[in-house]
Amino acid sequence: MKSLLSHRLSMDGINEICLLVQGEQNHSLKEQLYQLTLDNDRRVAVNALWVFTHFALADNEWLYAKHDQLIDRCLMEQDTTKLRLMLNLLLRQPFTEEDIRTDFIDFCLMRLADPKSPYAIRAQCIKLAYEQMRYWPELLNELRQTLNMISCEPLSPGLRSAWRQVMKKL
Repeated sequence: MKSLLSHRLSMDGINEICLLVQGEQNHSLKEQLYQLTLDNDRRVAVNALWVFTHFALADNEWLYAKHDQLIDRCLMEQDTTKLRLMLNLLLRQPFTEEDIRTDFIDFCLMRLADPKSPYAIRAQCIKLAYEQMRYWPELLNELRQTLNMISCEPLSPGLRSAWRQVMKKL
């Protein structure tokens, strides 16, 4: 599998790998693919993460067990492409009241307000902050204040869309 991920992937290549590893009987292949997201070769790691973003929703549930590990990786990740892909995977996972991590909430709030962060990461952090904070009115108030603060700066269309979506929910 590593050799498949070691060069530029087309959508056909992604679909091929998805077909190979999806399904109940292929959990060991999913684990193998997940371990490749940790590979030292950046292209292999990015391609493996990219494949996971194309999983069917039923197969995506396999990643729920990696929830905390993905969050830990996001907190430490310096590569913006890997970070964006991992945040995308987290957006496809449920956040319950019991499994909220304040360190990840702080990370999302810091990143969404950071004008130096890429727009896609900021937009994802807006959505992830809401998904985590929606259980507590006092935290939603803090999110509203943070979102009002960034509304004064010029926002990309994608960032503005994420801002609007979350403000409607607030």
